[in-house]
Amino acid sequence: MTDPDAAPGQEPRPVLPSDDELRSILGSARVIAVVGLSSKPWRPSHEVASYLQDKGYRIIPVNPNETEVLGELSYPSLRDVPEHVDVVDVFRRSEHTPDVAREAVRMGAKVLWLQEGVIDAEAYRIASEGGLDVVMGACMMRQRERLEG
Repeated sequence: MTDPDAAPGQEPRPVLPSDDELRSILGSARVIAVVGLSSKPWRPSHEVASYLQDKGYRIIPVNPNETEVLGELSYPSLRDVPEHVDVVDVFRRSEHTPDVAREAVRMGAKVLWLQEGVIDAEAYRIASEGGLDVVMGACMMRQRERLEG
């Protein structure tokens, strides 16, 4: 994986691990906390989480505005999730991701995954320094579909 820092004055870059690393992440993950998961079926977070649930992953919704999504109890924050999480998949604006990264490290997640359009160098640093693998600016569903061929 590469560091997302860009030259001064430029936006940070997406971070996409190699296909082998992505296969390892997606193959070993069992529980995915989806931060920003909406119950509205037309929202990208709902589409992606539903797809991942259909592929056998356990989805944990994290959204203070929801009580249940996709048949799963929703938690107001990662701090409130009472079980182990492998991947924290984030559908929040980039400026909110450093706090999410801190919580992902605190809870012992293995991967911080920031969806398409969500890129933040500080979140990357927090998560990677905390021992997490990081994917930024890529859709988990699209990457899994691409790797499946």
